[in-house]
Amino acid sequence: MSAELIVSHLRKQFLVGRPAVDDVSFRIAAGEIVVLLGPSGCGKTTTLRCIAGLEQPTSGIISIGGDEVAAPDRGVHVPPRLRNIGMVFQSYAVWPHMTVRQNVTYPLRHRKVPREQADRKVDEVLGLVGLSEYAERPVTQLSGGQMQRVALARALVYEPRILLLDEPLSNLDAKLRLRLRDELRRIIKEARVTALYVTHDQSEAVVLGDRIGVMDNGKLMQMSAPVELYNKPENLFVANFTGVSNLIKGTMAAADMVKLSSGEALRIAAAGRGKAGDAVVVAVRPENILLRANGEAADANSFPARVVENHFHGTQTTYALDALGHRIEAIELGTVPRFAAQDQIRMVIPPDHSWVFPQTSP
Repeated sequence: MSAELIVSHLRKQFLVGRPAVDDVSFRIAAGEIVVLLGPSGCGKTTTLRCIAGLEQPTSGIISIGGDEVAAPDRGVHVPPRLRNIGMVFQSYAVWPHMTVRQNVTYPLRHRKVPREQADRKVDEVLGLVGLSEYAERPVTQLSGGQMQRVALARALVYEPRILLLDEPLSNLDAKLRLRLRDELRRIIKEARVTALYVTHDQSEAVVLGDRIGVMDNGKLMQMSAPVELYNKPENLFVANFTGVSNLIKGTMAAADMVKLSSGEALRIAAAGRGKAGDAVVVAVRPENILLRANGEAADANSFPARVVENHFHGTQTTYALDALGHRIEAIELGTVPRFAAQDQIRMVIPPDHSWVFPQTSP
């Protein structure tokens, strides 16, 4: 039975340094998948460990299904074994001397589930993760992806209220990681379990999460649906971490206009992020920049650019441009590069895909 998870003003302070988790609050609805995304040391794993009960928070409240499991101000700390959670780690953490079935059955034996009921549950979960035909095989004969499926099945077989996953795909090779991340979302959704997934990989977060929370320096910077997070970053850190590489300095000239340091005027969607005269940064993703040959029909925000270099990647080409007094990156889909180094072209920055942040923004 999946359950709602509520984390309220969570703080974790170790002996020295800044808090590892600093006033983090969020709610995960029953059956929802939320991903915590961020660089190493941002606090995402510490948050997960506090929810699991492996770390005791310094302050704040954690409740699962309406039951408080951590509230240090009132002396509440429910041990991990009593929280009815499932965990999947980076390492597979399977028992090498057991078969697949024995590994998955173990949590039910520990809970003294009757044999017939346990067999039925194990068969169901092995079918869910695609390992039915491997049930009697020793886990040492499995691939890394299959062993991670065993670990997932073992975490799901006793129907936990919350499933916690700490970068479970990081030890797999790139091709297997791509295949398993799509399967992982299907498995979690079919299991109807509430899930909190921790990763530093943006592509994993976008594929897996119903919502994504971006963390930095122990703080939750933004939590939104993937499309909103990608297209409406709330600050410069979120924009940078989710793929913005073009940062163009300027000054607000009007609600929908930025005067760039190079002298040009850049029209933006009205953002309400500053008043006239404020120093700002315009952030633009490489894939949102449009490239035009000289002589093509002009667009709003069309500027001259020189191709410095290009890098062909098979299905797309990455361009480095000299434009607006900056080195600008642009990405164009297609199996043949359209422009060569030193070509003089036009670069278009769509107003709706330009985000403005104060130059002092974190």
